[in-house]
Amino acid sequence: MVLVGKLSTELGIKTSADKFFKLFASEIHELQNICGSVHETNLHEGDEWHHSDSVKHWTHILDGKVQTCHESFEEIDEKNKKIVHKIFGPDIDKSYKIFKLIIEVFDKGDGGATVKWTVEYEKINEDIDPPYGWLEYVGKCTRDIDAHFLKQAASV
Repeated sequence: MVLVGKLSTELGIKTSADKFFKLFASEIHELQNICGSVHETNLHEGDEWHHSDSVKHWTHILDGKVQTCHESFEEIDEKNKKIVHKIFGPDIDKSYKIFKLIIEVFDKGDGGATVKWTVEYEKINEDIDPPYGWLEYVGKCTRDIDAHFLKQAASV
């Protein structure tokens, strides 16, 4: 019985690694204005969006359904452009003991970047399916963000 798993996907983007990473490291509250799958984001606990003690509440579309979750930063590594998000709350906790969403952004050298998303999880039992919908969700968000920054750059 395998309860622990890891899923990942890599996506090429035209936006620079620095700009893309900055959105998640210091402007995460803007995702609700950029990503069509994100309906709303609120600061649930704490005084500052980007502090490790703060908890954000997300409402988003996942697997075709409106779902909610809480999220906090477990680690922000600015040098390596890596962030580990701890995801929890009723919609997550009913299926998973542990759920982490990791983003890493790498320069491609041509002005663009590669975004690697990893979902690390521990299911509560073997009847739970792996969270493939999360890869679709972060993929759509990545495309929305890239399109947003490209449109911004074109209008300058």
